[in-house]
Amino acid sequence: MQNDVIGTNQPFQSASPLLAPHEPRPYRIENVNGRAPLLFTCDHASWAVPESLDSLGLQASDLQRHIGWDRGAAEATVRLARRFDAPAILTRYSRLVIDCNRVPRTADSIPETSDGTTIPGNHGLSRADTERREEALFRPYHAGINELLQKIQGAGATPIYIAMHTFTPRMNGFKRPWHFGVLWDRDSPLAHQLIAELRRNPGIVVGDNEPYSAQGKFDFSRMHHASTVGLPYALIEIREDLLASPRRITYFSNMLGDALERALEASGCDWQVL
Repeated sequence: MQNDVIGTNQPFQSASPLLAPHEPRPYRIENVNGRAPLLFTCDHASWAVPESLDSLGLQASDLQRHIGWDRGAAEATVRLARRFDAPAILTRYSRLVIDCNRVPRTADSIPETSDGTTIPGNHGLSRADTERREEALFRPYHAGINELLQKIQGAGATPIYIAMHTFTPRMNGFKRPWHFGVLWDRDSPLAHQLIAELRRNPGIVVGDNEPYSAQGKFDFSRMHHASTVGLPYALIEIREDLLASPRRITYFSNMLGDALERALEASGCDWQVL
């Protein structure tokens, strides 16, 4: 897998670690011994902030909005990983600390403002502050993805990369009509087939590169680990209100799982257990 974008230089040595010894590691892996050659990722699985950053100056109510994480994405990711007997990797800290799905040291990586909300703890950061977050959270997460992909390749299979996200029902005053979105940039037979399979569900509106377009190349993880190296992939967006209760999580995760299974078969992906 590629490593140049996330940095191969000597790691920055911080005199003050971002994470205290008792705090969780930057990511968690579910179903680590899953035998299918799929990898589910969840870049925005948590709204937690390291203690050293004092909640970035925000109230918990702000961190728990869509600006701080992808609500419901972790639960859906874990359900699908278990269904397909595949591993899943999920972040443990808020995208507002550092967004693991954005190119480091760009404006969106550590945003000063998000959807009209000022992030006090992200203003006036030094290069050392930025590198401290990269070293503690961003680099380990992507190293973890690399390790899981290499494990699948080491077993003689081509990894299939499934990126899981959720989106808010309303943005900038616009009520979004989509239930699901499937994003892609370079040609992806799996993504195209998944769009078609989801649309077989009556009343379900599926966005083709909506509510965001991956052709704008805003998402780092899928591009870096999958599309630019030729792996089969799909980036899936689920409207967060569809995952607002255990019952809804079960229903719409099953709907997505059924569609994904058909799409894997129809697109010719070899996804059976190793």
